[in-house]
Amino acid sequence: MDELLDAIAALVSLVSPEKVQAIAARVRRTEASKAASTLPSVVGTPVASTVVEQLAAAWQNTEVGSDELASMLLAASHVYTKAASEQSTELVWTGPTTPFVSARRTEQALLQVINSAEQSLFITSFVAYDVSTIVKALNAATERGVNITMLLESSQDHGGSINIDVIGKMRGLVPGAQLYAWRDKTGDFADGRVHAKVAVADKTACFITSANLTGYAMEKNMEAGVLISGGYIPRLLDDHLRSLVDTKLVSPV
Repeated sequence: MDELLDAIAALVSLVSPEKVQAIAARVRRTEASKAASTLPSVVGTPVASTVVEQLAAAWQNTEVGSDELASMLLAASHVYTKAASEQSTELVWTGPTTPFVSARRTEQALLQVINSAEQSLFITSFVAYDVSTIVKALNAATERGVNITMLLESSQDHGGSINIDVIGKMRGLVPGAQLYAWRDKTGDFADGRVHAKVAVADKTACFITSANLTGYAMEKNMEAGVLISGGYIPRLLDDHLRSLVDTKLVSPV
């Protein structure tokens, strides 16, 4: 049965809901023993035909009836389509590219999250400097009423690990932002650093990346990340970050 379920999952993730409906209709008129010869003709690409053939082969190894398999296909397609519509995930990459894989650029993804914010925005980074486009977008968000919270690494003079006061600089660049630092580092987290680089808007979109808020990270470094819209991950990440504030594990500066 697992083989059949895997084949169904592969099929509904590859072909359109309309094609799945056509395959299900054909399945209802087909016996498992004849599926390998009748089902592949419903789809039009070699890749899709291969997946349908795998479905047919897996079906023969079960006692599932035609109507039952058709219903399984339709249900799986509905769930997959609904889940895909509620959440999307995109690869984000800065640095050398190839013609074979397309990806969003780091600056584009971060600006999308910032510009989409209507109520709240939470950003974390290790360092932050030389990012005029990001600063402009943050100030524009403040002007439209967005509550901006930023967690940054402290300078060495303030108990942190970097030799520049990025928090002080950000206070001047984005005066409307609420700035936080991780000061109370005890036990297993002694000498720890704010190394997370994330941005969350309205609990509905988030960007998780290797990139700091620097010009090199936006334009030159080899950086990777994912941009997630919808689903539970942005909400979970926002809840976690705000819990750090609420429990005073990070403190305002």
